[in-house]
Amino acid sequence: MCAVLTLGLLFAGNPALAQERRDDPPPPPPRSGEPRELGRGGPGRPQRYSLEQAVSDQAQLHTIAFDGLAFLTGDFGAATFLPPGKVCDFFGFQYMRDIDTAEKGHNPMFLDRVAGNVLKTLRDDQRDMIASLAHEQVGQFDDMARKRWPVIKAFYRELGGDLPAGSTGLNRDAVIRCVGDIFAFDAELSYRRAEVFGQIVSSFTPEQRAYLATMKFGDFTTWPEVDVEPFKLPRGTERSVNVAYMTYASELFSWHAGSLEADVYFCPERHGTYFGSFYMKDMPAMNKRDYDIGTSVTGDKGKAFLDILTAEQRTRVTGTLDLQRKALQEIIDVRRAIAVELRKDREGGAADHDRVLALGRRYGELDGELSYHYAIAFAEVNRTLTEEQRRALVAARGLQGYTSAPAYIYSQPVQGQVTLPDTDHFFFPEATAIGNAK
Repeated sequence: MCAVLTLGLLFAGNPALAQERRDDPPPPPPRSGEPRELGRGGPGRPQRYSLEQAVSDQAQLHTIAFDGLAFLTGDFGAATFLPPGKVCDFFGFQYMRDIDTAEKGHNPMFLDRVAGNVLKTLRDDQRDMIASLAHEQVGQFDDMARKRWPVIKAFYRELGGDLPAGSTGLNRDAVIRCVGDIFAFDAELSYRRAEVFGQIVSSFTPEQRAYLATMKFGDFTTWPEVDVEPFKLPRGTERSVNVAYMTYASELFSWHAGSLEADVYFCPERHGTYFGSFYMKDMPAMNKRDYDIGTSVTGDKGKAFLDILTAEQRTRVTGTLDLQRKALQEIIDVRRAIAVELRKDREGGAADHDRVLALGRRYGELDGELSYHYAIAFAEVNRTLTEEQRRALVAARGLQGYTSAPAYIYSQPVQGQVTLPDTDHFFFPEATAIGNAK
């Protein structure tokens, strides 16, 4: 049985991790005659982040190679580590962070500032709706995190050759079904969030709308500094509920003030999140309030991984670009369809529940297809590594002295033994690997 991604709510509450900066390489400047957009660099400079950039071969290869380094040098526990913003991300917040003209999008004050303004502006009954949603969904998001564990375990079994007796390897269809289940649950939680957000937006007074209109989407400098303490949940409230409450308040603004394009946007790391790259990237920042993750980490370490490989090994990794191309383009279409449906709640209508869940499942199937290709490529590379290459990869990982927990609920370590359901069903029995493109 496969588990679903949990909302990494606890990650959002960690000051160090909140400072993570996006490090995908920016696209080249526009050629003469191409449009220039208002983006992170300000007027007259090219937009740094876009869907076009996210699905470019350069950004994708950097991310896949970074995943490969993390997977081959990490372990199951590290692979379960996940930022919360990588689930239920149809409300424009990631885009608003990435394009912020003040470049405060990945600073701890960003979420607190926007959430504080929203909570100050809402009435008691509107704040109560956000609080109720936080209480309702926190346990579900934790469940979603655990649902990822079986497929991660299966990938590590493939990597280490720990296959069921007579098996020929991973079953692509089983992986796709599992991740489809995960994303269907993600869609269920997103549907509920849009439902509550829509009710709040429809109850805005003219004064509330006018105040929120003074806060520009993607421009932190237009958000007044406010004391959020009077609007937080009562003392003694579970920390994860508090974090969810603040997260929802910030997303309410990005959804209300943003656009369909902001909701559809994703960064390259949104997919194939089962290989431990977030642990490798973020652990040095944990519990360090002033730590700022470098903007070139993914690109530099991804390049280091590819440089250590032989030409033949590199071809196995770069070959995933063609294998995933069709699925990656369909992901954009599916995300757009989900965002269009959810935005019906914002406009006073109602999203089609069954359609959202069906689209969410399809989204997961596509993510599962991508992840399957990565797992197979990484396992094939692993089987051909020399001891010298293995030592070089560990050095490139750069986490000497770090030991992962048995598993993580987002960024919170799970103590004690982790019990997993049987994962044999992820593998082909005996020699029936029909369609197993290895």
